[in-house]
Amino acid sequence: MTKATFTILLGGELTLTDRLRRSVEGSRIIAADGGMRHAATLQMEPELWVGDFDSTTQALIDRWPQVERQPFPTAKNETDGEIATAEAIERGAERLIFVGALGGERSDHAIQHLLHALSLAERGFDVVLTSGTEEAVPLLPGSRHLDLPTGSLFSVIGFSDLEGLDISNVRYPLHRFSLPFGSARTISNVAEGSVSFALDRGKAMILARPYDLTGA
Repeated sequence: MTKATFTILLGGELTLTDRLRRSVEGSRIIAADGGMRHAATLQMEPELWVGDFDSTTQALIDRWPQVERQPFPTAKNETDGEIATAEAIERGAERLIFVGALGGERSDHAIQHLLHALSLAERGFDVVLTSGTEEAVPLLPGSRHLDLPTGSLFSVIGFSDLEGLDISNVRYPLHRFSLPFGSARTISNVAEGSVSFALDRGKAMILARPYDLTGA
């Protein structure tokens, strides 16, 4: 990893996959509250554990007594994930991988993770959210490439009107496309290898399922 990469452990779903293992290898780890349970799955020890610890069991504390903890009050203005992110940035993070950011019991948290990722991308950070089986990356004006297995599913979710959208090396390519906010036109496309994206205006998230080869 050439950038200073931090993995933030959040409380959502996690399935350990080879792709996930490769993505976090060599990164520094910060756990947010109950996201600490993923440390055992990844077999990686965080350097810091933050939060109000309302989602942390005593068994989890007993499992990781050596990890530095920074407790915060339950009544606070930031989520535990935002606190963990701020700590990572303070420690020099340039790339942020949010593990356990998708799925789970709290849809409000999952949606907030997507919005938080977009805001971080607008500030210049390289951001990925993952559950192991599903990934999300921000798409802002400019171009980017996403390395996906041939045949895997992905969607582009607009968080505004999108102008000048290009998607290539896919089953359903688009060129200079205008996508109205709320349109389902870019749901369920199929990668034919590394996918190229370009966007003139707007903001969106790419949600990909690298292990889903069922087709659109």
